[in-house]
Amino acid sequence: MAKAFMRRFTTALALAVPLLAGPAQAQAQAQAQAQAPFSVTTTQVEDRKPVFATVESMREVEARTRIAGTLRSLAVREGDAVAPGQLLAEVEDPKLAMQIAALDARLAALAAQRRQALLDHDRTRTLRATGAATQVRLEETQTALDVVEAQAAATRAERAVVEQQQREGQVLAPQAGRVLRVRGTPGAVVMPGEMLFSIATDHYVLRLRLPERHARFLRAGDPVAVGARGLAERADAMLGEGRIRLVYPQLQEGQVVADAEGAGLGDFFVGERVRVTVVADRRTAVVVPADYLLAAPGTDLARLASGALVPVQRGPAREGGVEVLSGLHAGDELVRP
Repeated sequence: MAKAFMRRFTTALALAVPLLAGPAQAQAQAQAQAQAPFSVTTTQVEDRKPVFATVESMREVEARTRIAGTLRSLAVREGDAVAPGQLLAEVEDPKLAMQIAALDARLAALAAQRRQALLDHDRTRTLRATGAATQVRLEETQTALDVVEAQAAATRAERAVVEQQQREGQVLAPQAGRVLRVRGTPGAVVMPGEMLFSIATDHYVLRLRLPERHARFLRAGDPVAVGARGLAERADAMLGEGRIRLVYPQLQEGQVVADAEGAGLGDFFVGERVRVTVVADRRTAVVVPADYLLAAPGTDLARLASGALVPVQRGPAREGGVEVLSGLHAGDELVRP
């Protein structure tokens, strides 16, 4: 009995030892990881800069007159949204109406001549069948009828041309968008090609202008944070994320110009200002986890693996920790204080 009891006790003890050792071993591993040194390396960081961007139309088109005449009416005002082909204004040339009236009178006269020529041709054909008229006379009447019909066809074509010119007095919207400017008043005389309307297309962009030193850091596709409308600074009023679609290759007055796209710009005013945060600089920096730094009065400290405490200058928070502006170099080994 005693031997059997000792065997069972020994077996239970052997099973219990790993269970008791498990938590202690995990704790020892956690302590070892906590005491593991951190090797300082450099990484590339991005500095973001808040700037003001203006809402601009990606393209601005003009609606021009096609004929000379008098501006009879305007159908839209500044700020109105227009659809492609929508009537914007009407230009009237009184001479075109007079030309159409003259052509209508000529067509009426040609119609009368055609009726007479057709009667002469039918009479001559009847006489030719009985032998009372010659073949030459029949051909003459046929030719006279053909000439009148050709003159009528040419007059109708001329009338269609004048009607088309009259229809071209309608100034139509070339594209969908919003009317920015209206030039001209009803009753004014306009010439062919004169611009009456300036229309901003529906696709709006945010136009950025930054100092020349930031030109090499702006890239198409970079994300931007679009602020709130009305220059509000509340975080919950942010419009969200956007992206730079184009960086213009030419500097303007010492500034680099770029266009960014973002959602929700369709109802903005052209020229409205919006706060935008962009990547203005890319550089190498030292970033360490925050728990490797010790806050001390007047400065921050970091403990090297050798045990020495070195003063460091804490920078902004970065992904993965805190940027250290001075005091540490690549290759340094840190331990938690």
